[in-house]
Amino acid sequence: MPEIALDGELDLDGALVLDSPDDRTLREAHEHGRPVVVRAATPDEVKAALARPEVACALVRDPALLDLDLTELTYG
Repeated sequence: MPEIALDGELDLDGALVLDSPDDRTLREAHEHGRPVVVRAATPDEVKAALARPEVACALVRDPALLDLDLTELTYG
């Protein structure tokens, strides 16, 4: 699964799809081995979602967000 994907282009059968990371929900899904994807609309939301080890992928609607340099975004 890619770190960042366009919403609607992945088969998310069985995955938990969240609009924002929630500690309790993420923990429970992770404990049950359920993949978690989080929707993100900005570079900061992508960064926040992927900073969580439980999150497999950030779903975006803006194709420009697919080209984010995560290393640059995280470390400057």
